[in-house]
Amino acid sequence: MISPTAKEIFIQGITRDGRTFRPSDWAERLAGVMSSFRPGGAFPGSYLSYSPWCEPTTINGVKCVIVNRDLRDAEPMAWDFCVNFAKDNDLQVSEVSPAPPAPAVPKAAQTPVAAAVRSDPAAPVIPVEQPKAD
Repeated sequence: MISPTAKEIFIQGITRDGRTFRPSDWAERLAGVMSSFRPGGAFPGSYLSYSPWCEPTTINGVKCVIVNRDLRDAEPMAWDFCVNFAKDNDLQVSEVSPAPPAPAVPKAAQTPVAAAVRSDPAAPVIPVEQPKAD
């Protein structure tokens, strides 16, 4: 449920059961449909661009569309279209930006040997012999 005081909503390209939503350009398509809804409205001769009220983006590797409340205030039917798009396609919607991913752990830090060496500063250093050049 979207609260009436939400400043913006994030429609994420992940269904409620965790699958990635297809087609892969869905966010650009949705934002493209909403591109004429903008402050001052569309005008002849303007270049094609996304509306500042409905912008596609990628957050943590997930395609999203950020829909601003100003769209609802200016064009309630356009807002309803975006909300119903998410509902009809069972997409996850939140009022806050999705959380950033946990920091990546370097591959070397994941091995048991590296973990043992890091945990014991007195662990012996094993020399590695270099091959001799002929």
